[in-house]
Amino acid sequence: MLFSHISDTHLGLVQYGSNEREQDVYDAFNQAIDISIKDKVDFVIFAGDIFENPKPNGNAILQMANALKRLKENDIKSFFILGEHDVSNVTSNPVPFVYHNLDFAKYIGDGKPIEYEGIMLVGFDKIRPPEMAQNKERFLDIDKTVEKFSGHKILVLHQGITEFNKFAGELQSTDLPKNFTYYAMGHLHDKDVKQFNHLKGPIVYPGSIELTTSEGIKDIKKGFFEVDISGNEAIPNWIELDTRPQFSFKTEYKELTKTIDEIIEKISSLTKKPVIEVKIQGEDIDIDHIQAQIARLDSSTIRRFWKIETKQISDSSVFLDKPNEIEDEILKLSIKALDSEQDANFAINELLPKLSKDQAEQGLEIIIENYEKIKKEKNHD
Repeated sequence: MLFSHISDTHLGLVQYGSNEREQDVYDAFNQAIDISIKDKVDFVIFAGDIFENPKPNGNAILQMANALKRLKENDIKSFFILGEHDVSNVTSNPVPFVYHNLDFAKYIGDGKPIEYEGIMLVGFDKIRPPEMAQNKERFLDIDKTVEKFSGHKILVLHQGITEFNKFAGELQSTDLPKNFTYYAMGHLHDKDVKQFNHLKGPIVYPGSIELTTSEGIKDIKKGFFEVDISGNEAIPNWIELDTRPQFSFKTEYKELTKTIDEIIEKISSLTKKPVIEVKIQGEDIDIDHIQAQIARLDSSTIRRFWKIETKQISDSSVFLDKPNEIEDEILKLSIKALDSEQDANFAINELLPKLSKDQAEQGLEIIIENYEKIKKEKNHD
């Protein structure tokens, strides 16, 4: 038996306000669906962040609907959970529920085990920090429930595991139920697989199917996993997708012309126009010269960005992406300032994204919701 493990599709992401980048996400997604159909997988797991935001545009909704329809027409079952990008803090039914109600896919994010073709599947939607303690107890109960099941047991989560990323970690591997033969993860955008002695199966992150805004510009491969569960062990096989190249270069100002020559040579044979970032170091910098050199890339790229890496920061430098390192550093400083990893995670991962998008009302609702949960926990204690 074979299944596909796809995560963080972020359908509807319009990076840099670019129609090409929106289409890139759809192209990568449809590649994953096409390959799954060609390889005749038995089912597909979508491990959260199906959409870029809780109110996706019509294109994104149709892309998902058409993909699920094609899978169903090929007798391939689909299962999904919800990530933080799929769920609005305003009480409403998440858009992916439409696919469940139409029987295009089955929602499994409520923590209730289901059996399918001799496989046991259990999923949990994104667990927020205030709910973490309660869900650890649910993990223990689930572990007892599935322990005696003889077939493969798959746990689907949309969480950061500390051993994979210490700054984005929300759980440790030791917090997870022990008896699952495969841990289908979402949330972290880099591909990674780790096996731990205290768990029966591997923890697997496919990563995002395309570079997203939070990842910065870098030369990295994207894809998903096809997982062979025909034997006693779950064996993940990485499937690389054909995505748009993105490159980041560093150069001294005095070497800029030579560097641009080298970039043009490097990208000349690419079938897809890349995204290029140039980081420039040096003194006595002429902004007009930089702009003239960067303009040489116009015809061979879809987007090009530059930045001066000195105390002299140009107002003309344009960066819509923020590297992971910056987010990690902000989280680290917040933990130190608040003296609480839980409070820092809430402020940076839950509240800040809403406030940065001028969603003040949703931000206020998150604060009230968090306060009510803390109050209930204290009263319970």
